[in-house]
Amino acid sequence: MAAKKSNIATEAAAASSDQLIGEFKALMADAEALIKATEGHADGALGSIRSKALETIAGAKESLSGIEGQLADKAKAAAESADDFVHRNPWEAVGVAAGLGLLIGLFIRRR
Repeated sequence: MAAKKSNIATEAAAASSDQLIGEFKALMADAEALIKATEGHADGALGSIRSKALETIAGAKESLSGIEGQLADKAKAAAESADDFVHRNPWEAVGVAAGLGLLIGLFIRRR
């Protein structure tokens, strides 16, 4: 029972972290577009702010790529543990799947 809860929690965490990474990538793309729109104003304070922002975005991209690799490794480990659980306890896995199917069916029918 504890293995099921940890697998569900791991999958939920992976999904929310994937969503967060996607939103962060969109934010970085928007920031880059904004910085590129100000290319004609490269002098003075605006130029220094632009260069600092570009450096920050480059650092964030590097950090994000490292985090993505770690998340991919964790997702693979979670999938392997779920596969092992199903192979060790096939009837319990069938029961859990049937129960989830029943709950989903009840929720769909209510709408």
